[in-house]
Amino acid sequence: VQLQASGGGLVQAGGSLRLSCAASRSIFSIFSINVMGWYRQAPGKERELVANITYDGSTNYATSVKGRFTMSRDNAKNTVYLQMNSLKPEDTAVYYCNRALGVPWAWGQGTLVTVSS
Repeated sequence: VQLQASGGGLVQAGGSLRLSCAASRSIFSIFSINVMGWYRQAPGKERELVANITYDGSTNYATSVKGRFTMSRDNAKNTVYLQMNSLKPEDTAVYYCNRALGVPWAWGQGTLVTVSS
């Protein structure tokens, strides 16, 4: 299993980024039925779940990102997205996707988001 996140970068506070995470062919057949999540891990902190989405598009968000982040998915492309607006320095972290229920698949390398003040 491979989950390849991309789209990170350096952005000023108040800016926006759109992350993507594509699943490998080995899980194409089960990707669409899994609740998927975006996680992040800031330096010196534990990994946390910031958003999740059901197979049919219902979403939930951590309080810290609610109203600023929007998660979506394209099951035909086996990809999930995270639109991040009004970014804050405290959003700086490595962002990963994985399933949000059950034992996580192997973690990918993630994509680094750095928000400067």
